[in-house]
Order: sequence, then structure tokens, then C-alpha cells
Amino acid sequence: MTTIIKISCPDRKGIVSDLAARLNVLGCNILESSQFFQPDTGTIREQGQGQFFLRLECSTEDIDLADLEKSVNEFRAEFSADVTLTTPQQIVPTILMVSKFDHCLQDILYRVQTGVLPIGIAAVVSNHVDTRATVERLGIPFYLWPVTKETKSGQEAKLEELVGRTGAELIVLARYMQILSDKFSSKHFGKIINIHHSFLPAFKGAKPYHRAWERGVKHIGATAHYVTPDLDEGPIIEQGIERVSHACDPEELIRRGRDIEARALSRAIKLHAEQRVFINKGRTVVFED
Repeated sequence: MTTIIKISCPDRKGIVSDLAARLNVLGCNILESSQFFQPDTGTIREQGQGQFFLRLECSTEDIDLADLEKSVNEFRAEFSADVTLTTPQQIVPTILMVSKFDHCLQDILYRVQTGVLPIGIAAVVSNHVDTRATVERLGIPFYLWPVTKETKSGQEAKLEELVGRTGAELIVLARYMQILSDKFSSKHFGKIINIHHSFLPAFKGAKPYHRAWERGVKHIGATAHYVTPDLDEGPIIEQGIERVSHACDPEELIRRGRDIEARALSRAIKLHAEQRVFINKGRTVVFED
């Protein structure tokens, strides 16, 4: 059995050595380890002036997990650390939200079916009927909740109830073209991932690829980020980019852009589900696999 230990704490001496000693006493074997120090200001490392991030995987075969949790709790108290323990086999229950464009949804469904994404799709929520047949064919619950100005708060209340009922730990906006309320976004901060074209903020609004074409862009891309009350300004998890030329018409930009969006979003979901992402104020620390 393998256990993932994810730690964030104020920087000080002895963090790694203390944890390593504890794991050694228990008989754990460290298989993978990544660490990073983020200074509060500037780039010079000073004692107590920054945040330390650590993710490691260790073999816990024949280890009493109660002893591991006890030792980790002692470490947590000693270093004022945020610590989570998970396993690579742990499947993250997830709600997908989609509107009409289904390229991101289709990509996620395929990757889940082939075991690439360690998530379990608890439900798909949409404000349009277009993807219902695709979803229900796979035996996944599909909820059609059209959104208007008058029904928006009620639909969000139903979403909140669905999260509680399914135990969902992640919500993915797979090209869901509705804005979640500030209250909902704040409550579930760090558990909602969105995807958008990387033209923002220069090409906000309708038909961004057409507007990009009009300006003669030379690169297109997509950005996956955590949702916050500030629209499209949450901590960035993953980005994708591709060079294009003057020979690409708007439709070609759209085709290429959708492929980048799907890949960037699925990559972000994988990083999140594997406990490789740390939120550090408005930024993220991401330990690549």
C-alpha cells in the first residue's frame, strides 16, 4: 500500500528531517518526494519568512495506519502544519457541469473510463439537454437544470444539495457557461475547477476566437484554474498553448482551441486528484508527476 502525505506549513528548520525520522521509525519507505519554499517577499530564504510545501509518497505495507496518523498528528502540532493523508487509489467523487459544448466532457469521460483520471463521476449537471444521451448511456445521473435570472438561486441550492448527497469533493466546470455565485464559490474554494481560453482578459466576451483572429494572434491556449468570486482570476493549475499562423481562419482556431481546452482541463483534474496542487494565496504550487 502507498500513502500520499501532503504538507503545508510555515518555514522553519527541521521539517523534512523530523518527518523522515518519524516515517523511518514506523518502517515506511519513501518512494517519491517533492518540496518547495515560497518566500513571503523577494527571493531570499529567511527563517520563518515564508511557506514550505511538501508532497511525498511512501510505502506503508504492514504499517499500522493508526500509528501513522498518530505520528502525523504530532508532526502537525509541532510545525503548525496542514497535513492530508490519501492513497493513489483513492477516487475523488466529482460533479461535472456542462452547457452545450461537450469537448471537455467527452475527454473527461474517456479518460475516466480508461483509468487515466482518478475521479468518480457522481453526476453531470447541465443547463442544456444536449449531452444527456451521452451521459446516461454510461449510467451516470444527469440533471437538467435550466438557468434563468429567476431560477439561478434555486438551481444553485439544488447543486448544494447534490454535493452533500453525493459526497462530491470536486466540481468541474467543463465549459459550463454560467457564473456561480460569490457565496458558492467562496464556500467551495479549492474544490471547483474551471477552464477558459487563455485570451483572457484581452478577449473576454462572446466569440473570443473570432476576436483573436481579427487581431492576428500567433498563439492560442487555455487555462485551468480554481474558481473564486473574482471571475476567471482564480489560482492557475495548468495551461496549454499552441502556435498558429495567419493561415488559420476562426473556425480552425476554435477547433484547435477546443483540443487545448480539453487537454488542459483533464491535466488539471489529474493534478488535483493526485494531491499535487497546493494553493498559496493567489498562486499555486504544482508538483508535476
